[in-house]
Amino acid sequence: MKLRCIAVDDESMARKMLEENIRQIPFLELVRSCKNAFEAMEALQAHEVDLMFLDIQMPGMAGTKFLQSLREKPMAILVTAYSNYAVESYDLDVIDYLMKPVSLERFTKASYKALDEHRKKQALLNPVSVPPSQSNAIGDHPGFFFVNVEYSLVKIAVNEITHIEGMKDYVKIYLTSMRKPVLTKSTLKGIEEKLPLQGFLRVHKSFIVNLAKVESIRSHQIKIGDFEIPVSEGNMEDLLKSLNHSR
Repeated sequence: MKLRCIAVDDESMARKMLEENIRQIPFLELVRSCKNAFEAMEALQAHEVDLMFLDIQMPGMAGTKFLQSLREKPMAILVTAYSNYAVESYDLDVIDYLMKPVSLERFTKASYKALDEHRKKQALLNPVSVPPSQSNAIGDHPGFFFVNVEYSLVKIAVNEITHIEGMKDYVKIYLTSMRKPVLTKSTLKGIEEKLPLQGFLRVHKSFIVNLAKVESIRSHQIKIGDFEIPVSEGNMEDLLKSLNHSR
């Protein structure tokens, strides 16, 4: 799934940063870069646009006024150097509100919000062609996600995950590239929603495993490296089916 988007900013450098960030996100497709609201209007008339990255303070017409003027609005993420528009942005029902300079991590998080919103709308409009069970298939997944770790966003490469352990309000993510697991405040369900549907399986109320990393199974125990992970009685059949399917 691709989100067709436009970048709207009167400052050349800011526009280039938006363009570069958009290129870093696999599910974003830049269809036009615009320096003001009037060029943005032309882009909306010429292209099917799912998402706008929209500056607020621009000559001729402010981004907020431009958004208010549209009868049919694509999703919008406001990008600005000023915090005093935050309240107004909520009234406009935008996806997110980004403060310049925007880090790639923050940009990525906002983009995921837009992707989730787009999927919800598509599921409502066409529940047959976009079933919920396929909303996070491998083909749509960028191969990474971010988690909060001590007030920072840490990038997690999906193919490096061996297994994930839930611990009440925290989750440990074990990676092949790190000796210690990444500890983040989340639920196991919250992390599970960030994973592609294929390739990972919840084998226990406290554990998710990467099926590609499973070395052996014995007496309801999965061996991955030095770890032995329990498998619930009710999940053993699903585990065996998933492993056979992944061959």
